[in-house]
Amino acid sequence: MKTIGLLGGMSWESTAIYYRLLNEIVRDRLGGLHSAQLLLHSFDFAEIAERQHEGDWKGAAALLVEAARKLEMAGAEGLIICTNTMHKLADEVQAAISIPIVHIADATGEAVKKTGVKRPALLATRFTMEQDFYKGRLAERYGLEPVVPDEAGREIVHKIIYDELCQGLVIEASKEAYIAEIKRMWLNDNIDGVIMGCTEITMLIGQRDFDMPVFDTTRIHAEAAVAFMLG
Repeated sequence: MKTIGLLGGMSWESTAIYYRLLNEIVRDRLGGLHSAQLLLHSFDFAEIAERQHEGDWKGAAALLVEAARKLEMAGAEGLIICTNTMHKLADEVQAAISIPIVHIADATGEAVKKTGVKRPALLATRFTMEQDFYKGRLAERYGLEPVVPDEAGREIVHKIIYDELCQGLVIEASKEAYIAEIKRMWLNDNIDGVIMGCTEITMLIGQRDFDMPVFDTTRIHAEAAVAFMLG
């Protein structure tokens, strides 16, 4: 088994889910007492979130690169960034290390493409919904047409992520707001699937809430990481 390095803590709520999933998937595949061989660097998310909202991506990249190098020096043979949004900086991090990054958008794009879904709704942070680093990769590499909510919808989705989910708050009214947004997009935007494009969203909604395919990027990414570890 290869050792995987995790850049986590962005937020720790979803990183805890990653840790559980990685160990569960390894156990399911290998049986017995097997568990995931991993190294974790967990950030103080307040420092990262401040840079995100100030547009200081260079400063955020410096933090991720430093941590990634430490994980490589500690023995990591591959790396995952345990957040969709911070894949904005994946190329900068990859350029600074010699071990491969298992990219969440690639794992998600492959999973979506296999189902035949073409126009998935993308629920995520504002950074992921409004910038092209994620949507563009899904379009260029996998032929998908990701659709994001309108301005009002993006504000609701983003606010719930940072003000609630990243702080461990799972509120029924927010779940209803997400479901209502997807129903609106189904009626108005011809979507045929849902990408939970922020790793915390799995805390709030899932396949059980919709009659179309739902893609949990946290689980998809964890499965891709285990495939790398055991491949």
